[in-house]
Amino acid sequence: MTSRGAEHIEWVRSSHSSSSGGECLEFQRGAAVVGSVPVRDSKITDGPVLTFSPAPWTAFVTATRIGSIGPDRVINR
Repeated sequence: MTSRGAEHIEWVRSSHSSSSGGECLEFQRGAAVVGSVPVRDSKITDGPVLTFSPAPWTAFVTATRIGSIGPDRVINR
């Protein structure tokens, strides 16, 4: 983990996650201000953390919101 201190991390669950334990992810609120966005599986909180720079994370969130990606979509390059 980074020097920000694990005890002060606020993980936020995706609004698309269900309470039934389906496909869920969490991200650190405000982390993009620091320069990276840590993301993890909400079911494995002590597991690996992926870190994205702000621009790709924003693009992912935007694409998810407008429905251009999702479980039934294929991303074409």
